[in-house]
Amino acid sequence: MKNCGISRWDSPDEINARLKKLTDCPIWEVSDDYYENVILKYYDDKCRKSKAIYEEAKDYIPGGVQHNLAFNKPFPVCFTKANGYTLEDKDGNTYLDFLQAGGPTILGSNHEHIREKVIDLLQDCGPVTGLLHETELMLAKEINKHMPGVEMFRMLGSGSEAVMASLRIARIATGHKRIIKEGGDYHGWSDQMVYGTKVPGSRGFLESHGIPRAMYRYTDEVRPNDLDMLENMLRLNKFKGGTAAVIIEPCGPESGTRPVSFDYNKGVRYLCDKYGALLIFDEVVTGFRTSIGGAQGYFGVTPDLTVFGKIVAGGYPGAGGVGGRKEYAGLMAAGVASGKHRAYVGGTLAAAPISCLAGTIAIQEIDRTNACEVAGRAGDRLTDGLKSLIDKYGLPFVAYNQGSICHLECTGAMSYDYSSFSLAKSAINILKNKDMMYTRKDSMERMGAAYMANGLVTLAGSRLYTSLADTDEVIDEALNRFEEVFRHVVETDKCAK
Repeated sequence: MKNCGISRWDSPDEINARLKKLTDCPIWEVSDDYYENVILKYYDDKCRKSKAIYEEAKDYIPGGVQHNLAFNKPFPVCFTKANGYTLEDKDGNTYLDFLQAGGPTILGSNHEHIREKVIDLLQDCGPVTGLLHETELMLAKEINKHMPGVEMFRMLGSGSEAVMASLRIARIATGHKRIIKEGGDYHGWSDQMVYGTKVPGSRGFLESHGIPRAMYRYTDEVRPNDLDMLENMLRLNKFKGGTAAVIIEPCGPESGTRPVSFDYNKGVRYLCDKYGALLIFDEVVTGFRTSIGGAQGYFGVTPDLTVFGKIVAGGYPGAGGVGGRKEYAGLMAAGVASGKHRAYVGGTLAAAPISCLAGTIAIQEIDRTNACEVAGRAGDRLTDGLKSLIDKYGLPFVAYNQGSICHLECTGAMSYDYSSFSLAKSAINILKNKDMMYTRKDSMERMGAAYMANGLVTLAGSRLYTSLADTDEVIDEALNRFEEVFRHVVETDKCAK
């Protein structure tokens, strides 16, 4: 397949078995001596301006930052420059960037060609007009070129908005109400979708506070990679008004943190057709990263609707959208008080010219440079190097990747699964293990702090995104820095059984 970023698909059973061993053993992390005398010293001595900004920000911003990805131990670092594979903070420290803004910049951060085109557009019309602009058509056509199943596309402000729109479309199209999601999937923060997030079977017990329980009335959860459980749910829902849609992350929950088998998506497609439900792929992360045709191109499965984000705006704001077959996507048709039976979808700043243009140019550049394949090879090199280091130092850590989406699990903080339990048993087990889960999460963030102090920016110390900018030399330098951290990892008595 042309411009495909995934060269191999590891067995989910093997990965999950290793993750199970990781959560069964005590926590391994950098030693207290290294953390207190090297890592914390780095932050105190080298990141003083970042700390000052954060301390003041806490007086004006809830939590001191505006985005979840910015939370890092011992405090968020304030970044001022981004270029290709590097970031520079307020104090002038330089880092290797394996966060890549959370995934949107597969071409590398602050890509020059996109930036130049956006600046030209700003000179002509500014960032937004609130009216029709040619770039909207350009982006929709570019997406359709590489994902033929996306016959129509509507740009929105975020992936969360796109998910909400897709569920409305599905309910109108099918006349059914219920939505089935994989446990552990992240589909944004709307009331009905913050359910079973990160940890399958957790339902609304862990993070979804401030949401009335009634909001989950039509949301069902199934275990990842379990087609039998999915079919049982679809069959049961026939007697409860029917299933409007099954929404999944095609590489597995949390961007493949819980991997699925290669044929799983084909099985979901078959069951959706069998029971009259729409299939929605959440390709916020995988779209134009796993391949130029997204995960649907890689797996050879065409969903009825696709949710977009991140790369769809080329790393610029307003990254969200939903598209699919005309008969479904057309249910969002715009118009004021038309009286038509349609999904009401709004957004004053949605489809801003700068976002649509940036997305169009980014996809064209991804195609021209073969970025998915290049970034995927970098992901393979990084993951293979991490596996070698894990073996060299006898660590229980687990490394695997789906092309340029790389996973480094050091504590197994997100590897729990309560989806086999009833509601009551899930609640009991979550309460019983909650302290242990948060202890592992704290350790994961501690490892993230160690990576950052060694010039490695990751997503919470457990996920890394490679890009077109990552040469062999960049990856080898990153592995040298990871080794420096691994040399100081020791077994603790935390979470020991």
